Amino acid sequence: MGAIEVENLTMAYGELTAVDDVSFEVAEGEFFGILGPNGAGKTTLLEMIEGLRKPDAGEIRVLGGRPWPRSSALLPRIGVQLQASSFFERLTAREQIRTFAALYGVPAGRADEWLERVGMVEKAGSRVEGLSGGQMQRLSIACALVHDPDVVFLDEPTAALDPQARRNLWDLLGGLNDSGRTVVLTTHYMDEAEVLCDRVAIMDHGRVLQLDSPGALIRSLDAATRITVSRSRSRTTTSPGSQTWTQWTTVRTDWSWPPATRRGS
Repeated sequence: MGAIEVENLTMAYGELTAVDDVSFEVAEGEFFGILGPNGAGKTTLLEMIEGLRKPDAGEIRVLGGRPWPRSSALLPRIGVQLQASSFFERLTAREQIRTFAALYGVPAGRADEWLERVGMVEKAGSRVEGLSGGQMQRLSIACALVHDPDVVFLDEPTAALDPQARRNLWDLLGGLNDSGRTVVLTTHYMDEAEVLCDRVAIMDHGRVLQLDSPGALIRSLDAATRITVSRSRSRTTTSPGSQTWTQWTTVRTDWSWPPATRRGS
């Protein structure tokens, strides 16, 4: 039995089918990605699996239980980081995570440990209004993990971050399932899915179009691989004043594989 099982899941908003007959399974300890453009149905799919929305049709099982209707036995075993983070006003980062911890009966000391794990110790006394986008996302992830859930859902955690902040967050996300935790991530960045995920479901217009490892998905593309080799040439020159110097020239040579087919062949 997988950590998550989704079968023929469907959800519509009026005439718009946001999720259209989607099925897949996520293994325990897997880092699973759902990749697609804005409006593909990723967030709606995730919210149904989390138990935040009731599906129109289909079956969902998370850790052997049904997320809808809301299950008091299942909720402590999952962690959720929403696409739009919302914190209590006028509280510091430390107060925020301790509040979330208290909801699960987690002691304040363990909450502080999570601030350290996500690199937020120096900002622990700062109000959330003064945090950067990347710091807000780190705090949000810490709040989702403070009760040590078996499954964690991350909905586009690096959206709207600059490239450097995104890569810094990857270092944190990459270690989330080291202890066997199952992670489900939605993203619209292929490079992010390639770095973090064991398998990726490519989603668009409410349907899963492909599902495989990032490497297999890339290899399936019918595109040439270009190899560039740089080599240097030197030329020694002597000036009229008998001064000698060496000039280096870099020559680039490109190959494409497979070779281009000539027209008519």
